[in-house]
Order: sequence, then structure tokens, then C-alpha cells
Amino acid sequence: MLIAGNWKMNTDLPAAVALAEAVVKEVGDPGDVQVAVCPPFVSLAAVHEVVDGSPVRLGAQNMHFEEQGAYTGEVSAAMLTSVGCTYVILGHSERRQYFGETDALVNQKVKQARRHGLVPIICIGETLDQREAGEAEAVVRTQVAGALEGIDVEDPSTLVLAYEPVWAIGTGRTATPEQAQAMHAFIRGLLRERYGEATAAAIHVLYGGSMKPGNAAELLAQADVDGGLIGGASLKAADFAAIVRAA
Repeated sequence: MLIAGNWKMNTDLPAAVALAEAVVKEVGDPGDVQVAVCPPFVSLAAVHEVVDGSPVRLGAQNMHFEEQGAYTGEVSAAMLTSVGCTYVILGHSERRQYFGETDALVNQKVKQARRHGLVPIICIGETLDQREAGEAEAVVRTQVAGALEGIDVEDPSTLVLAYEPVWAIGTGRTATPEQAQAMHAFIRGLLRERYGEATAAAIHVLYGGSMKPGNAAELLAQADVDGGLIGGASLKAADFAAIVRAA
């Protein structure tokens, strides 16, 4: 299991440090569960100082696909590794929706992340209109194929997928456990087609649609749900730790 907190554009530097300290304290020893927090760029170095030496790992929320250069406002993979990042979230629905990120762009970022030893958390998922039109599986299939084009996986721990039903992010709505399991099983099948049974079974596929302490246990009990990419609930250390305990 992997539980990763996406803090999005929340917390200034003091608040990020305080939240990281509280997460480390509340999570304690998570056993076999892997735990990560993904604060804003400006807080990465400071949060790393807090979590370093604890079971909590550091992740970033985005990165550029080039090594370096005239890309004002962007952050490179090398910059992320230099401040202690293990993970990087790529292709989040908000990046796709608000900043026009395409499957091809996500694919470039995935390749660059892996070149630098970062574990990409690749986000995929359909909108409400797409689901109601019966297009959910087709959309997810296209996103998975696009993001993983030319990606070989020898070590399953170097790749993470996160299914985020866009209609359940920040809306208070959540996929039922049965809906989540059905799509996770479908994604597992796509991975099986691409990488074979053993690798597909070992790649973490996270649920990323408004997981909270109250619904975490039921969602995480599903056969193909390997953890969660947590948004709002990751901003409260006690709630985040409760989800880790459920995992």
C-alpha cells in the first residue's frame, strides 16, 4: 500500500513545516504501508528536513520534461532529487484541465522522471460527462496508453498509477467501492496486457477521488486498490494518519 498526500496550492512555508511535523508524529510507524507527502515547490526543502529519517517520503506535484533551460517558472527533475524527492505527481486532472497537459506531454515527463530515479505517480481518470456517456474505460485506456508509451518496467516499484475520477475530486462525491474496484481492475488489466501478470500485480494503483477517514477502509479493502492519493484530507495530519492506519 502507498498513501500519498497531495497538498496542492495550500500551506505557506511555516504551515507546511508544521503540517509535516504533525504528519510524522501522527503516522508514527506505518508498518508495511509506504507514506509520502507532496507539498508546494517552495516548501520541498524545508519539509524534507522534517521528514528525513522518518518513514515519510517526499514528493513533488509536477515537473518539466527538459533537463534545464529557458523555461521560466518550471522545475526540473534534478532540482527535485536535489531536495530529497522520491515521488512526483504527473498528469493530475487539474494540470490537464487548467494547463492543457496532454497524454503526450505526461509521457515526456514520465520518461524524464524515471531517468532521474523519481517514481512518477501518473494520474488518470474520466470526467462526469465522459462517465455518463459510457466513455470512462475508453478515456482511461487512452490515458494509460499515452502516458506509458515507450515505458519499460523492470522494477514495479518505479511506477505508480492513480485513478482519480475527476467527478469526485473536491466535489464531496466519491466513487462507490464497487465503482472504484471496477475501474482499478480495468487498469490492472491494461497493465497486464503491457507488462505481464507479475509486474501488473505489483504496480501500485492508487485511488484518488476524495478518500477520507470515513470511507478509506472500505475503498482500501478492494482487491485492486493499492492505496490512495489524498487531497483535502492530507491537510489535516490526524485525518491523513487515519487513512494510513486504514491501509
